[in-house]
Amino acid sequence: MILGSNSGSHARLNATARGWWRRIRPYRWRLLALVSCQLGQVAASLLLPALSADVVDEGIVAGKPDVIVHYSVLMGVAAIVQVVLSASAVIVGATVAYRVGWDLRSEVFAKVHALAATQVRSFTVDSLITRCTNDVLQVQTMLTMALTMIIIAPIIGVGAAVMAVRQDAQLSLLLLVVVPILAAIIATLTFRATPLFRRMQKQIDRVNAVLREQISGIRVIRAFLQQRREAARFATANTNLTHTATAAGRLMSMIAPTVMMIVQLTSVALIWVGSSRVPSGDLQVGTLIAFLSYVALILISVMMMGMLIVMLPRALVSGQRIGELLRVPVALAPPASPTPLPAADRGPSLRFETVSFGYPGAEAMVLETVSFDVGPGQVLGIIGATGSGKSTIVNLIPRLDDPSEGRVTLGGVDLRALSPETLSAHIGYVPQTSYLLSGTVAETLSLGKPEASEDDLWHALEIAQAADFVEALPDRLRAPVSQGGSNFSGGQRQRLAIARALVCRSSIYVFDDSFSALDQATDGRLRVALRRDLKDAALVIVSQRAVSIRDADTILVLDKGRVVGRGRHEVLMHGCPVYADIVTSQQSHEGLAV
Repeated sequence: MILGSNSGSHARLNATARGWWRRIRPYRWRLLALVSCQLGQVAASLLLPALSADVVDEGIVAGKPDVIVHYSVLMGVAAIVQVVLSASAVIVGATVAYRVGWDLRSEVFAKVHALAATQVRSFTVDSLITRCTNDVLQVQTMLTMALTMIIIAPIIGVGAAVMAVRQDAQLSLLLLVVVPILAAIIATLTFRATPLFRRMQKQIDRVNAVLREQISGIRVIRAFLQQRREAARFATANTNLTHTATAAGRLMSMIAPTVMMIVQLTSVALIWVGSSRVPSGDLQVGTLIAFLSYVALILISVMMMGMLIVMLPRALVSGQRIGELLRVPVALAPPASPTPLPAADRGPSLRFETVSFGYPGAEAMVLETVSFDVGPGQVLGIIGATGSGKSTIVNLIPRLDDPSEGRVTLGGVDLRALSPETLSAHIGYVPQTSYLLSGTVAETLSLGKPEASEDDLWHALEIAQAADFVEALPDRLRAPVSQGGSNFSGGQRQRLAIARALVCRSSIYVFDDSFSALDQATDGRLRVALRRDLKDAALVIVSQRAVSIRDADTILVLDKGRVVGRGRHEVLMHGCPVYADIVTSQQSHEGLAV
């Protein structure tokens, strides 16, 4: 499916074949039943023209009614067998294809969730969505057609050719001309359409990207009156896709009429040649009828292969794109033998040991030799300008990414040696974007701890300063939450996200600029509540606002990925110019005392 050097292509093809066999193998008994039904169907199909020839030559022409009845009964039985076995084969084949599609879609979905944040960015979210939906659908559709046609088509073609030669070898010479012409036409059209299908899948990615961006940013678009501009941008992406799809469809649509035209011309030629031999007795009428039927079966089998070839280019492109995703090594794979955390009277400490991080292919590191530690009962504040590396540090703590150099430890154990369950149980994470899954308030809050009681939920809401507005909702904890939490304000979403993390009762809490939508009074009450109720937990607070981290035990000041200041607020005001500049610039807005 992937082009490259000969050795590399062969290796990838072998790997692809092994991958498909691994997915189909669980259904091998169904496939055996499928093949059996198709073989029976082919036998019945090939028997019918021969029986029709006997009816004509031995019954109708000879004037023997009993022979007509005898062969008619046999033809009826063969027709019933053909219909029953054909329907059974289609049902079994479609079932296997849909189940394989389900497995493949689940595998792609699981792989997407296993990717590191940097890997997701390299593929783009829109491309991942297309690969999990449209690309899998293309492969599944191709597999459905393949299982119902790819076995039966060549058998019918070869069987019909053999039977046609048995009927009349002289007329069969015409097939040596017709079949190669058909094959050449179909191969040429397919070769020209394959690049178009590859381009089409990329353009589907583009349409998804534009549409997703416009839906997510609809408020910004309306606020700046950019509806026409965005409509034109979508129209451009949509038009490009339409033109490519039309060009590919135009090529593929030529296959069916071409095959039908050749079938009809072949039938006319056979009748013209055969009719001149009937009066002399060199060719019987029944034989000519049977031969026409076998030629029709041969050309129908070629047409069936043509239908498969119509689907093949797009399915190959989709299979290539899925294969590219599935072959990506899992950067954040869980350890084969996880290391347990050592027992401790209080919670474990979090430590960064000369950690550096850089994106693949980037010239410079985003973080360089960052070291710090935070233990139970301590509060670590992290501040810095936009792009200084704050969010990168946050991503490393719950292991959304792994450091390029150095290591991050929890209780002295490298995060890469911990099981995901252990890490999740000890890390409470509140992301910068407060995204809420659809459901109810209770379901949202208990996302990380389904067994949490209502008392636990209300306690978390009180700490997060969210109990007041949840109590005011008509259904309180049973109130609905729209996708993304769009039925709540920005500050309400942030407080619900904080409460969601607090329900888990973790050892370490990471707040990634999670107080930005809160007013100063609410921010202050929240920090006091966190200090009071989480006195045995370690808190890592990342913020753009100095007021949110002013009371931290230790403040890290970042600048261009490096730690340029470390200490308490009072010390940094006199010893770290970067921090002093941040505080000074915010004094008029936040009311900080220098």
